[in-house]
Amino acid sequence: MSKLKQIPQFKNEAEEQAFWQQHDSSDYVDWGQAVSVSLPKLKPSTRTISLRLPEGLLDGIKIEANKRDMPYQSLIKAWLADDVKQSQRR
Repeated sequence: MSKLKQIPQFKNEAEEQAFWQQHDSSDYVDWGQAVSVSLPKLKPSTRTISLRLPEGLLDGIKIEANKRDMPYQSLIKAWLADDVKQSQRR
């Protein structure tokens, strides 16, 4: 393998994300030397968003969540995650 490039120092996570979206990690890391690790307590990053829904739709979601004995926000997240997974399979 050719000489690896040095990973630059990043000011913040957003700058690092932008960098890796534009660069191939194999130019910077010898993945042949990688070791598999388990991080069971690692939680994914989250971001709070504001989502405006028609009142009738929100009422329907709350009724459905109540039937399932779960918070309506959790039901919305589950439905969105399922929809994204299905879209990615197509």
